[in-house]
Amino acid sequence: MTMNKTRLIIIAALTATLWGCGGGGGGTDTTPAATPAPSGNTNNDPAPAPAPAPTTDPYTGGTYSGGTVPAAQVGATVVGLTIEELSGVEQTSVPVTFGQVFKPGEIPAGSLLAVRLATGTQSLLPNQVTKKATHADGSLRHAIISTRIPTLAANSQQDIEIVVVDSVPVAQSVRLADLLATNFDGVVSLTVASTPYTASIADLLTTTQSQTWLSGPEVTEWIVSAPLKAADGTEHPHLTARFNIRAYASFDSVRVDVIIENNWAYVPNPQNFVYDATVSLCGNNVYSKTGLTHYHHARWRKTFWCGNEPAIHVKHDVDYLIDSYAIPSYDRNLVIPESDLASMEADWTGSKTEPMGIGFARADMPGTGAAPDIGPLPRWTTRYLLSQDKRAKATTLGTADSAGSWSIHYRDQTSNLPVTLVDHPKMTILANYSDTYNSSTGQYEAFPACSGDCATPYRHDSPHQPSLTYLPYLVTGDHYYLEELMFWTNYNMFESNPNYRETGKGLLGWGQVRGQAWAMRALGQAAYITPDSDPLKSYFAERLQYNLDWYNDKYVTNTPPNQLGFLQNGYTFIYTSGRGIAPWMDDFFTWSMGYLAELGFSDAEPVLAWKAQFPINRMLNTEYCWIFASTYNLNMRNDSASPVYTSWAEVYNNRYDPAITSLSCDSQQMADYLGTQTGEMTGYADLPTGYTSNLQPALAVSANVSIQNGQAAWAKFDSRSVKPDYSTYPNFAIVPRN
Repeated sequence: MTMNKTRLIIIAALTATLWGCGGGGGGTDTTPAATPAPSGNTNNDPAPAPAPAPTTDPYTGGTYSGGTVPAAQVGATVVGLTIEELSGVEQTSVPVTFGQVFKPGEIPAGSLLAVRLATGTQSLLPNQVTKKATHADGSLRHAIISTRIPTLAANSQQDIEIVVVDSVPVAQSVRLADLLATNFDGVVSLTVASTPYTASIADLLTTTQSQTWLSGPEVTEWIVSAPLKAADGTEHPHLTARFNIRAYASFDSVRVDVIIENNWAYVPNPQNFVYDATVSLCGNNVYSKTGLTHYHHARWRKTFWCGNEPAIHVKHDVDYLIDSYAIPSYDRNLVIPESDLASMEADWTGSKTEPMGIGFARADMPGTGAAPDIGPLPRWTTRYLLSQDKRAKATTLGTADSAGSWSIHYRDQTSNLPVTLVDHPKMTILANYSDTYNSSTGQYEAFPACSGDCATPYRHDSPHQPSLTYLPYLVTGDHYYLEELMFWTNYNMFESNPNYRETGKGLLGWGQVRGQAWAMRALGQAAYITPDSDPLKSYFAERLQYNLDWYNDKYVTNTPPNQLGFLQNGYTFIYTSGRGIAPWMDDFFTWSMGYLAELGFSDAEPVLAWKAQFPINRMLNTEYCWIFASTYNLNMRNDSASPVYTSWAEVYNNRYDPAITSLSCDSQQMADYLGTQTGEMTGYADLPTGYTSNLQPALAVSANVSIQNGQAAWAKFDSRSVKPDYSTYPNFAIVPRN
């Protein structure tokens, strides 16, 4: 097949020291008062090494596929961004931190990056590039970049550029000892059943082991956590405080994430807790909430600033984001209406924005009907992506913050990471206690039963699960969003009966077809964007490979169970007494395989090639009328015990009345019979949430598959007479890549 990008070969996770920067689970600081070693340069890398031998990364010493990659051209502009001033007052020395994804091969291993203003002087701004994830060829995939804007005039916009440089100055990282010398502190207090439990940031930074997420001369970010304690030192068994402290040079601005968790996986008697919460930072009370019900296996996040809080909005280059292949190929010509953006801002109020709220997500995920959550990306996220509007971004990040409110968070008390199938291959949500027996350890791995009140107003599932935090992490680099992606991805794998998923492999083929689609999307995103140094990088990559191997074995390597290209595992035949399938669910899965192939997971390509024939032939096969390609359901066998059909003529004639099948496809007579116009497809063709819209992403990714006229199928689909207006609801507005 033709994929215009570098293919990713899944590789083992690198250690935290390889790139000289903190990763999602590595980089500890055990002696907070000591002077850390200089970072080497503002890219957080070792000093440039001599020219490497072929297939050797000059920064890590590791090997990668693809041979030697030419160095990036010094002075070249990679991508631009825009910094928008929001306060209405001139700001000076403005700290900025953002995430940036890069195209495969564009920033080869060993290349150095910096930031400069796009206009005026070409001198570099103070900057720091923290490399997080790399492509298979060793080139940079994702980085967190920090800089300072000298002056932002009131209500102005300042364009900046990320450029390739030949060297960067050596400078000492922002030091924890210097931060503590400023008497910096923050305290969280939760009063539970009349007993106050507290946690002090300064105490934790001084007495506990911290994880370094960012480290450099512009900004360092430390992560610490511990159970909240009563005055007598008693630890609360379930409630834990986590703090992300992002300190900028000179400490004029310090950002603090306060995250309160109730999500230990194996601590007895999990339950909801009701408490009064207060947060103080740098001597000021910054938050209070009374009577907060904290649901079991959930968490909440609030962000505060000590010193100057930059009032800015970072706008990314939409074309570059999509061209990086990290983001689906959304139609860039769409213009999100101002009324929708204003409505998002106006609706962002009340309990949905508070701890244990869920933002714009639907409380009842399994509920029937279309929902803004459903699609490759949810509505609020696609509006933000395509508009880069500050209001859409605020609500998108706010909904991502609220991803913690769902009861899907299971953290291992030993590792302090999301609990894994490696350590607990028999854990489950849906199976019986007896199914959790691990013969290797002689232990049952069932989670402790809930004690007391465990009610939650929210119902989650994988068949309707939105992508809540992937894009927010891409553009911000916030560790919280990365962990949320990990929690949701992991839950999709371990919720099932261990036998269905082949225990530790985390196979997803047992579920609803749409559930497999969205769970594979999440797994691919986690494997793609998790930092190389994170201990869960290889965990997600391995489970993705297990799943791709399973689909390849079932549908590609061996004789597939049907000749038409539809998924035939899990809950497939759900209509007409076991005869019928939902082609729109199958289309979700086809898109998911195409997206994984775009992300660089080459073993998704054979599955996509096999799957693509199903949407393509519904558009092109002469034995089936393309007007019905987006039908709600299709009968694929005579009854629940019969073999599946082998031809499109059988499918067509067993789904539609002879009064229809006897008419010429897309004729005026057929249109008159259906009450439509010629060229109009069935399945709510004018709705951006209709089954025709559900088909579009599948055809878009199939258009690049070099079998059975994928481009011809797209051309016919694109020429239909009735199309939806995607501008207000762009979830499914995905088009083929050039």
